[in-house]
Amino acid sequence: MTDETKPEHRLFDRLSGTVERVTFHNEDNGFAVLRVKVTGRREPVAVVGHVPSVSAGERIDAEGAWTTDRTHGLQFKAETIATREPTGRDAIARFLGSGLIAGVGPAMAERIVQTLGADALEVIDKEPMRLMKVPGVGRQLAAKIAESYRERKAVKDVMIAFQEKGVGTARAVRIWRHFGPEAVSVVEGDPYRIAREVRGIGFEGADEIAGKFGIARTAPERLRAGVTYALEDAADGGHTVVPRGEIAERAARLLGVDADAVVDAIAEAVRHGDVEEVDVDGTSCLSARRLAKLEKSVAIRLKALAAGRPPWGKVDVDAAIARFEASTRKTLSPSQREALALVAGAKVSVITGGPGVGKTTLLEALLATVAGSRISVALAAPTGRAARRMAEQAGREAKTLHRLLEVDPATGYFRRGTDEQLEVDLVVVDEASMVDVPLMAALTEAIGPNAALILIGDVDQLPSVGPGQVLADVIGSGLVPVARLTEIFRQAEESRIVVNAHRINRGERPEPPAPGETSDFYVVDASGPEDALAKVIEIVGTRIPRRFGLDPMRDVQVITPMQKGLVGARNLNDRLAELLNPNPVDRVERFGALYAAGDKVMQVENDYDRDVFNGDLGVLKRIRERDDEVVVSFDGRDVSYGLQDLEALQRAYAVTIHKSQGSEYPAVVVPLVRDHAVMLARNLLYTAATRGKKLVVLVAEPWALDAAVADHRVRRRWTRLRELLATP
Repeated sequence: MTDETKPEHRLFDRLSGTVERVTFHNEDNGFAVLRVKVTGRREPVAVVGHVPSVSAGERIDAEGAWTTDRTHGLQFKAETIATREPTGRDAIARFLGSGLIAGVGPAMAERIVQTLGADALEVIDKEPMRLMKVPGVGRQLAAKIAESYRERKAVKDVMIAFQEKGVGTARAVRIWRHFGPEAVSVVEGDPYRIAREVRGIGFEGADEIAGKFGIARTAPERLRAGVTYALEDAADGGHTVVPRGEIAERAARLLGVDADAVVDAIAEAVRHGDVEEVDVDGTSCLSARRLAKLEKSVAIRLKALAAGRPPWGKVDVDAAIARFEASTRKTLSPSQREALALVAGAKVSVITGGPGVGKTTLLEALLATVAGSRISVALAAPTGRAARRMAEQAGREAKTLHRLLEVDPATGYFRRGTDEQLEVDLVVVDEASMVDVPLMAALTEAIGPNAALILIGDVDQLPSVGPGQVLADVIGSGLVPVARLTEIFRQAEESRIVVNAHRINRGERPEPPAPGETSDFYVVDASGPEDALAKVIEIVGTRIPRRFGLDPMRDVQVITPMQKGLVGARNLNDRLAELLNPNPVDRVERFGALYAAGDKVMQVENDYDRDVFNGDLGVLKRIRERDDEVVVSFDGRDVSYGLQDLEALQRAYAVTIHKSQGSEYPAVVVPLVRDHAVMLARNLLYTAATRGKKLVVLVAEPWALDAAVADHRVRRRWTRLRELLATP
């Protein structure tokens, strides 16, 4: 581009012109790369942004900013793109012949313009039968062309309506994709449906749009939506019910109104059936209707499942143990023998205990015990990583719970349920502490009335990320037998990871190795956040690779209590990226996050179309912004993403301890500093200490480590399941 045609970066924030070529357009998310002829400029301009539909010949008005892409040079990044009808015979012909109007190719487009002239588009819209004057167009084709054109025009009208209200194009495209031609009327009727149904906008975005559509701050529908959202927000924190007063406070803060207005809104939400009033331990609580229904379902089905005898009938446990020990040359401890007798005699049971206490051996013995009954068994776990580990330990196939229940990737619904239950006699779920109420409801619906269920998990670890604390509530209810394993086996005692995990769980400080001793568990003192950050960087980049021969990218995982702060996941990711991926070839920013080729990334939601799961780690191989493509390698398998799908990925040089649940890594490095005070708790540290297979390094301020070990105040999760299970 010459100096004469190069735009002034500081002056240009609007652009108008005619689309010469659609270089790329993703119809799913609206992302587009356009070549646009701007009036008064010699060369076409590259425009990058979102638009639901666009074709050559159309005029556009865009607002945004000029940027310089390191690969493609100067381009206009548009926040909004509005299309206008093309004018002039040539532009109309290009538009009609672009392939977006059904039944019209370039040759037909030329004939239409030759016959109908510059009024061709108006004729197609208002007098479509006049198209029959065009050679080769009959009644049926004329109707087809008119219908296709009107569909495109309807999209344009929707976008114009949103843009006139000040709604950005990217948001408008998401709303239009979800609701279609009715998008405007849906938003006018209930703008808060956007928060409930359209991914990536959320309550605050929907509330902003509601204001643009004239919803007053004190409108009843806004207040009621705020109450519902406050409950959903609490569910994101793990609660299935919340005390009434706390919800009133949360909603009032969220909405910026006084508490009296919210009290009335709560009553309205209850009347409308959005919210249920429940009593938990004598406290008046509120529950979102969906979660109240799910907890009741889990309680009803678990009670029904627990009744009766197991499908393998009565077994001679002593004889079974003798056969198992003879065939495997493994000896069960007295506590394992008791646990096996307990579990073998129950239809629903729980096996719980920390690392190294023999949960895997007990499961192996149980499966051998019931094998003679020829029962069918399904092994499952909440995450892909946990399922793979379960399969390795058990020596047989294990699936994620979503795979077991046969999720439909398109809808998110499970094929297995009350109408088509699992055809197995026994379901065994490992890492059950990670199972939330919605997933447990789906599982219990899918288990047949004569089948058995065994939950295996460490109840002292962090509870599920999603709502509920299913394992703790099942154990606490007293409904089913619970086998608690506490004895650490001799082989496990050789691991300082196992020993120190149990010390932490008992409220004792972990023991460091003696000076000069090689160990698998170390505590490195830090004087503050700055010192901790520097030591984490050195340990990951230099000390672990040099001493243990582990690859810092593949084998070492930093896990930290929080996202924010100097040694929070966000800053650690920035610093570790500088260390481990200093000169990326390509990078892109989306949703306020930076992604670069060569980055370590984590999938943060299950994606069954792509066959990647929450917690899976990969390496971002390449970014092709022009092609709307990012490629990530997961264990050597390349998976393609569009740029709008990057919400499903996070940089993962460092992740939160919550995100590490259900995963094991060769080595983990865990910073603990005073800044983490609000999060420092024994179960958090215990979970972190049990994530490492070969090596655990705590980089800790002594005060912070002592505080975490001492803090046994498990932050209450408000749930109702325990009470429902305990009630006859």
